[in-house]
Amino acid sequence: MITPRATEKAYVAQSQNTYIFFVPKAATKQAIAKAIAEEFKVTVTDVRTANRKGKATRFSRGKHAYPGITYRQDHKVAYITVKEGDKIPVFEEVKAEEPKKADKSDKKDDKAEKKAAKKADKAEKKTTKKAEKESK
Repeated sequence: MITPRATEKAYVAQSQNTYIFFVPKAATKQAIAKAIAEEFKVTVTDVRTANRKGKATRFSRGKHAYPGITYRQDHKVAYITVKEGDKIPVFEEVKAEEPKKADKSDKKDDKAEKKAAKKADKAEKKTTKKAEKESK
């Protein structure tokens, strides 16, 4: 269960062909390299790992009790360096065109066009009904 870590640091590291992933705590460097190579069809040249301790967080035990401290989950991060020219598509920015925000005038124009289309449809139905009656 290797998941990419989408942060500013990860995007900057791409310039050195390094990608950052969250990996299982029990995963070895060899297993991580093999999984990345198979999943993304790239050649892994280096794997560095870091075990990160979970931060301490406070929580409340009620209105009159002292707050307690618990810890967030520990996790392991892998820094994967791939061969020059290889890319992992998960981190590439998708250049999608953002939809324009519709102005109020655009909405009014759309409503007017819909109303005109409905009127034209009604008029067409009336003429077809009249033509059918006359043919009988």
